[in-house]
Amino acid sequence: MEGEIINKVAQSKIITLDMEEILPKKSEILIFDLKDYLFQEMVLREKDFRQALKEKDWQFYKNKYVIVTCTADAIVPIWAYMLVATYLQEVDAQFATGEEALMINVLNFEVNKILDDLDDRPVVIKGCSGIDFKETLYLECTKLLSNKVKSIMYGEPCSTVPIMKRK
Repeated sequence: MEGEIINKVAQSKIITLDMEEILPKKSEILIFDLKDYLFQEMVLREKDFRQALKEKDWQFYKNKYVIVTCTADAIVPIWAYMLVATYLQEVDAQFATGEEALMINVLNFEVNKILDDLDDRPVVIKGCSGIDFKETLYLECTKLLSNKVKSIMYGEPCSTVPIMKRK
């Protein structure tokens, strides 16, 4: 057909990876604050803490994104974070101790789920996004993809900056 415009980008094998579709919105992130388990917001009592965690309804966190923190000015032992992690793991929550670490964990999890589908294909990592920690997350994404995909480009499928091409 004469004059018909053909969208060669849509017909190509290029996969577009959009960080905003992969990563959770701030409104989807829950906070688990250890402050709520401290005696007088100062001291963690092991026996009371263990009991409180046993009695907690962990289903609230099922398949959610969770930041584990302590907003009180208290010294919390590392094992307390580890104990919380075991409960969150049981309900398939994605969790970390800060927002940036959580985003890296989620990015790793989500990209690894689709990595086999990206095998030896060109990938465009979409550039225009409103995500935080851009440098860290784009660096991490490049690291995850570089040994698996044919090429990595940055931007939009119609206008990209080449980043890497496997030989």
